Amino acid sequence: MPSSSFPQPRTPTAALPPRVFMLDLLAVVPYYTAYLSRALLAAGVDLTVGSITYYLDPACFSSRGIHNDPGAMDLVGRLRLPRLPRRVLKFAESLLNLAALALRFARSAPDILHVQFMPMLRWPVPFDLWLLKLARRRGSKIVLTVHDLLPHDTAVRYHVLFRSLYHFVDSIICHSASIQGRLISEFEVDPAHIHVIPHGPFFYDLPVHHPGPVLESFGVPSGAPLVLWQGLVFPYKGVDLLLDAWQQVEQANDAAWLVVAGTGDPALLAALKAQTSALHLKRVLLHQHFITTEQLVALYQAAEIVVYPYRAITTSGALATGLAFGKTILATDLPVFREILRDGVSASLVAPEKNVLGNALLQLLSAPELRNIFSAKIRELQFGESSWKTIAAQTVSAYTQVSAPRQ
Repeated sequence: MPSSSFPQPRTPTAALPPRVFMLDLLAVVPYYTAYLSRALLAAGVDLTVGSITYYLDPACFSSRGIHNDPGAMDLVGRLRLPRLPRRVLKFAESLLNLAALALRFARSAPDILHVQFMPMLRWPVPFDLWLLKLARRRGSKIVLTVHDLLPHDTAVRYHVLFRSLYHFVDSIICHSASIQGRLISEFEVDPAHIHVIPHGPFFYDLPVHHPGPVLESFGVPSGAPLVLWQGLVFPYKGVDLLLDAWQQVEQANDAAWLVVAGTGDPALLAALKAQTSALHLKRVLLHQHFITTEQLVALYQAAEIVVYPYRAITTSGALATGLAFGKTILATDLPVFREILRDGVSASLVAPEKNVLGNALLQLLSAPELRNIFSAKIRELQFGESSWKTIAAQTVSAYTQVSAPRQ
């Protein structure tokens, strides 16, 4: 049974949800929140975006026509601050915003509280959970998007906690049938409460320029075959596995370059640098800093192959970006990837083993005809603006269903 600390859903009284509050208070998934919110606003949803400014890209929301409203204060994300003071001030700002939202919801709660991320759930004092409970008492229906079934690299440590959360909310959105199956089998969620809605693409709508200047600034020779890994660095994403495989590539191919573009925990980034040095890799660029959207577009445009050597995955915004740019994709053979990609038809799917990954990279680098076939199949998916329109319609349907009176 769900934990008694989570109040159970109340029977809804409204047939349609005229007011939706999208909650990603600390901007954990800012681009997903921004693109989804833009699509929902275009669909006519009365939507408020509850998020602070994303400090690495302050125009993430405003450039997409969105006014973000975190509650009371949105200052820290607009300032260029070192890591430690930014985190301290961000925490203080978040408490103020949570208090302001609590007062607002106490007066007039939204019909739908759509939660994107709950970074405080594991804290001894889970402030964001308390806000959800208040909204529930004031009549809100709670919709949760599951970006990660469990926190990264924590195994089953928080299984009971997240199981209780999944039973507490009124409706869950996940991005694949495989994750839906795990919610049902591992967390015993009622299938009627789960909506499978695909993850949409990012950055497809940004202007495209010649990638040459960006590649030159990165130190990648013009015209060199480029393999790209991009995203936030976590152990489960297999960058270490990719570096091991790249040693095999360098021994057999004297032209290709690997760019690993992504930030993460400083200790993990240092370990990747040490691994690159220990393997004596000569054609690897570890760009361990935030990249601008212009740089990101240039890297995807220039890449011959985009690689996803993940050991596990719930969903992948990086994959969605690779799909949007119509790239040749090499990924590990995981259920989430198999729902979108077909091995040997639209992509190369391999076991997460360094020799297998290395052989697959060499095969794709030596076969431009095969790369063209794969990228053409990806482009046929039309993974751009039209996909967000479909995602918005499916999300509105989920809102309507959770708001409808039960028979």
